[in-house]
Amino acid sequence: MLNESTIAQTVLFSDLADRPLIATFDQPHASSDGGAILLQAADRHLGLLAALTATVPDARVPARVTHGVGDLLAQRVFAIACGHPDGNDADRLADDPIHKLLLGRDPIDGGRLASQPTISRFEQTAAPRMLLAMGQALADRVIARHRRRRRRVRLLTIDLDVTEDQTHGAQQLTFFNGFYDHWCYLPLLASLTFDGEARQYLVAAILRPGNAAGASGAVSLLRRLLPKLARAFRGAQLRVRLDAGFATPEVFNYLEGAGVEYVVAMGNNAVLARHAEPYVAPLRPLVATTHDTATTYGEAAYQARSWPATRRVIIKAEVVWHHGREPRDNPRFVITNLRQTPEWIYTHVYCARGDSENRWKELKLALAFGRTSCTRFWANQLRITLTAAAFVLCQELQLRLDRTALRGAQVPRLRQALITIGVQVVRSVRRIVLHFPRSHPDADLWTRLARALGAVPA
Repeated sequence: MLNESTIAQTVLFSDLADRPLIATFDQPHASSDGGAILLQAADRHLGLLAALTATVPDARVPARVTHGVGDLLAQRVFAIACGHPDGNDADRLADDPIHKLLLGRDPIDGGRLASQPTISRFEQTAAPRMLLAMGQALADRVIARHRRRRRRVRLLTIDLDVTEDQTHGAQQLTFFNGFYDHWCYLPLLASLTFDGEARQYLVAAILRPGNAAGASGAVSLLRRLLPKLARAFRGAQLRVRLDAGFATPEVFNYLEGAGVEYVVAMGNNAVLARHAEPYVAPLRPLVATTHDTATTYGEAAYQARSWPATRRVIIKAEVVWHHGREPRDNPRFVITNLRQTPEWIYTHVYCARGDSENRWKELKLALAFGRTSCTRFWANQLRITLTAAAFVLCQELQLRLDRTALRGAQVPRLRQALITIGVQVVRSVRRIVLHFPRSHPDADLWTRLARALGAVPA
């Protein structure tokens, strides 16, 4: 009996063209991820996968090992970057010539890639010490990359954010979160912004239980990250931006002890509301007259009960008007040690952190950052780290496209234009040739990026 998977799948459309139209999957040595070799070239410049591999111990008997940990790690990262985030995708990609090529194997005769069970066993080996070292390696490679491209940095902004990772199974340390109204994890993410650049660069991703406090893990992450940044970018002013979930005495004390600038949102309370009242009160009759939202800015000296001294609070006093509703007070508060005007601090410094949320949406929606379906918590942390590594590779491509028509392109567009390209792989004695479609609309951009990553005209 013939195996159905070995038979070319063929269908016939009898009425779509002026003659019968047949579609068949019979092209040998072909792949739909032909452009993925750009990811391999990007990693060659970053040294990312080698650095991550060096942190992974391997207790297996060498004589019985078919897939080294470096291959398993690279296979997973490249697959995620190409849009195959599920462990089950490993079985479907095992014979793909491009994915073999990405791991340094012969695309035609090279051995099959690791199967889903092998990938799963690799994920289950994750342990806290290994994951900590892997996170350090990821941060080191990202910092080293930007140190090479930015010799002089005046201002380096660090954003920490918490995102929600909804869960649906029996994963360890997943809890019901009342704020999000479902079971979840709460990963902590960190990004870097250099001077006035528009893009934030992912530098750390830490998985946390679903009931973690907002600031949990923030100080320990900053203790590891800030010294690295201070050494790499000597003379740069470090600035930390945080939302209200991080406004704890521990965080403020650490930031002031570290000597960095900070801008931290603060939730409303009765004392802050009294400080805001002199600024809000004049806006109410103005809104009642103009039927339009009114905003002004102010400041005050504020000391919470658990603080050792007063700190400067920036007040955004606002009265919101919507048609058919009563005007509503909407004061916002930011604690800072900056000395600029309240309006400038709020609009140009604090509000600018909102763009980092677009990076997290990109990470979650385009790279399936929330695919944390392993039972063990540490295995899910490994998945988070590998997904972060895939995002770092994609950000390297984005960085090199900043002066092209794909400037600002997010991962889905980048993948469509440069990665997911049908290709036929032809191997001779002397070389391997990738035959892309002549009509590919972004062929010139692909070639330009390949040359920027080290390719030369053939």
